[in-house]
Amino acid sequence: MIECTISEAVRENLPMLESWLTSAWIKPVAAGAATVQTAKVLMAAEIASASHRDILIDLRDGAPSLVRAANGLPARIAFGFDDMALGLALVAELLRAGRGPAVGEPAMAKLMGYAARIARSEAAVLIQGETGTGKEGMARLVHDESPRAKGPFIAVNCAALPETMVEAILFGHKKGAFTGASADGEGLFRAAHGGTLFLDEITELPLALQAKLLRALQEGEVLPVGETRAVKVDVRIVTAANRDAAELVAAGEFREDLYWRLNVMPIALPRLADRRQDVRAIAAAMLLRMQNDAGDFAWLSAEALETLQAHSWPGNARELGNVLQRALVLREGDVIEAEDLGLAPARLFTPAPVQPAAAPAISTPRADPVPAAGSVRLMRGSDLHSLSRAVEHDAIQRALDENGGNRRETAKMLGISERTLRYRLANMRELAAAA
Repeated sequence: MIECTISEAVRENLPMLESWLTSAWIKPVAAGAATVQTAKVLMAAEIASASHRDILIDLRDGAPSLVRAANGLPARIAFGFDDMALGLALVAELLRAGRGPAVGEPAMAKLMGYAARIARSEAAVLIQGETGTGKEGMARLVHDESPRAKGPFIAVNCAALPETMVEAILFGHKKGAFTGASADGEGLFRAAHGGTLFLDEITELPLALQAKLLRALQEGEVLPVGETRAVKVDVRIVTAANRDAAELVAAGEFREDLYWRLNVMPIALPRLADRRQDVRAIAAAMLLRMQNDAGDFAWLSAEALETLQAHSWPGNARELGNVLQRALVLREGDVIEAEDLGLAPARLFTPAPVQPAAAPAISTPRADPVPAAGSVRLMRGSDLHSLSRAVEHDAIQRALDENGGNRRETAKMLGISERTLRYRLANMRELAAAA
């Protein structure tokens, strides 16, 4: 687990940072417990106490900014209230520096703690989840938190291996064992000796090879193709699957004995759509990585971040990476706006169901602007205050829809400032959450 120290000034001015770091699986420690290598998070005014590995925070209104550590100076980040959500995530990912998966959900922080505990054993680990949910990142975490951390970590996708070469690639081969074998090959098991071998998409391994893999795990030895004597190996196996392995066992497509051998310590990764705060953390980590050499760091606007967190992400983190990379290329300003993402704007409320058209009837116009029954979801009663508030919220939602979610244009249409619109939207979210 990554550790850092937080100055008293940061605790006073930014009390929510410690909570976010805990959700990001980063542990703030007391200054007395810190080592020389422990990064410090300080306010900008505390620069005299900072080293190149620390982070300085400047809370101010205006355009946010981020300057990476360079030339012996610490990283510097500045943001105001509107950009605080991304600002906190960026601070966490600067501290993480790519060491482990980016998370922000408390449940995922607990899962990482569980993975760190089982990493200390030699038990086999099976990680299951959809493609793009971070299975390899979790496997690397298991390796990094284990006693084998200084040994090699070798990852291979079983689905990408040619079926005729899987055995030789995994277990090695002797020179002349088959056409084209002009030299001995050690294989991935021996290459990972003393470390961890990560077998991704293990359920795609041919049934014939599954039996040989089971023997290698049970005996701690491999038989290279063309050899007559087995070779001892010392490897920790971590596997992953994007299909339900138990269902494949029931269908006869995966060996039951191998399943139980691999599934000693299971880890299930939920899809990204169910990890709203992880979207914020992963987006921050990706922006840092994608702009590693950029002079000016492009931030996500608050609206853009909300749009990302509201998206369903059928492609999980890989889709998120594609969206961010495209937005960085196509953006027109210094900030990534919601319209740069190419995603449908997030709706705050589910629209009321469309009622069947009624037969035309003669009626007199109504003088009062009362919405039709059921058209507004926020009404709390029949009092005048609730009614006027409901009409206002309905008008804001309609304006957002007409402007494709663009807040600047919505504010102009409504004749209010963007700041006022933000306050109104925040109020609408609070009421919607309490409904």
